Amino acid sequence: MKTKIITISCLTALTLVSTSCKKSFLEQVPPNQVEVSTSFRTPNDVLTAVNGIYQSLRSSNNIGENSGLWTDERSDDTGRNDNQSNAGEPFQFGDFSILPSNTYLKSHWVSLYNTISRSNTVLANIDKVTFTDAAVKQQYIAEAKFLRAVMYFELVRTWGDVPLVTVAFSDLDELSANTFREKQAAVYALIVADLKDALNSNLPNLQTGAGIGRASKAAINATLGQVCLTMATTQDQANRQANLNDAKTYLLAAYNMRTFGDLSTIPYADVFDVTKKATCPEIIWQIVNKQGDPTYSSSIAANNQAKGETINSLKPSSGSGGNVTPDLIKDYETNDPRMTFSVKFANDPIVKDYFITKFRDASSGASNLGYGGNDWILIRYADVILMLAEVSNYLGDSAGAISYIDMIRARAGMPSYAVSAANSTYNAKYPNLRLAILHERRVELAFEHHRWFDLLRTFSTDELVNYFKSKSQADFGIAKLANFTTKDRYFPIPFDEYKLNPEKMYQNPGYR
Repeated sequence: MKTKIITISCLTALTLVSTSCKKSFLEQVPPNQVEVSTSFRTPNDVLTAVNGIYQSLRSSNNIGENSGLWTDERSDDTGRNDNQSNAGEPFQFGDFSILPSNTYLKSHWVSLYNTISRSNTVLANIDKVTFTDAAVKQQYIAEAKFLRAVMYFELVRTWGDVPLVTVAFSDLDELSANTFREKQAAVYALIVADLKDALNSNLPNLQTGAGIGRASKAAINATLGQVCLTMATTQDQANRQANLNDAKTYLLAAYNMRTFGDLSTIPYADVFDVTKKATCPEIIWQIVNKQGDPTYSSSIAANNQAKGETINSLKPSSGSGGNVTPDLIKDYETNDPRMTFSVKFANDPIVKDYFITKFRDASSGASNLGYGGNDWILIRYADVILMLAEVSNYLGDSAGAISYIDMIRARAGMPSYAVSAANSTYNAKYPNLRLAILHERRVELAFEHHRWFDLLRTFSTDELVNYFKSKSQADFGIAKLANFTTKDRYFPIPFDEYKLNPEKMYQNPGYR
């Protein structure tokens, strides 16, 4: 695989981002500038840099709690009925009318490449440092590669072909010469290679204590399983069987690293309980937040709360909170307690609508400023179990797939799949295992930013268009389902990136 060497010294300034500054200005060296390479002298310097990679995940434009704009709002789970605020740009995502000039789209692209650049900087400079403990060095390399792989997985699923940056540029001429989109196969090859390298390390199976939030072998295995499952369902079908087998292997490895017996031993509400976030054995990987801290707290509980409500946060709300589509509400089965926990109907004189209640911190520690302590869960065991159901079904093991579905349904207190499938209403909506698994993922993992990628795995592009257009427009408010076409399989390349080199940074079909 062909790779390019890139050094990003100003984080986003050289992260494949266009600039209007003159080259002569950019080539000037600030008298107080510290060279990146001279910042790596001791193992602690490397640790600080690795921590910086994790810190970049906290950006509202990255993959954390605020990433619902380009995931859940792109799907059929959430959206917004406001096409005016912020120049209407957020509305474009759920309305399937997104423009390449959308600044939120560009910010997401920049943030992902910023994380990649930080990973690349660690990997490019770590050999300059002398480690007395080789195992520590191996750990830092594994973490950097894992986080780089996660970013590329987000990029390739969102945009398709993307620039493949593996180490670093030192000037803009190098950057310009090497700014071009690589085919998805090359991107996936790097993702798999990085994850396998990270897995072949001394990282713990699961993180505990002060390590919570860092990479683990369970997180790497789960990610590798999802990558292989995605390749099997969306990429070259010649390798479908091999990718499915690999997906099963890695997902089972992650599952077998759990420290609990049956999923039913972990109450659903415990997974999202702020007081149990460091001890809940279902959580595999999370972005850690600090309750009460203006900088490192979570805002998701307060942001999702509707006017007149207090269930999520002590912070008063004047808006509609986390908007939920009627389409999702109708997909919950009767008496599913996950609905009762995850959504609530606001009955305010001004706001009468469902809003998200899955993420709560109405404690005094969060205060009436809404500085919540919710961690953002990136991977948990219910997700792994349901991916195992997907893989088993695709491999022709229906019994195995059903057993995994039943683990999830038993914990929720819902009837088994066999009992439900005999129900005419359930069977009419989910006539096969593929759709039953998709449904179970939807209600189990609602608002955890999986739904859009689940849809991309489950349906071909043409099937996805038909799926959306078969839905009721009334269940989506003012966002127009008629806008959804084959172009919406991918986002447009941000205009500032495309204009760098319209030939090499070619635009995705359907966008101008």
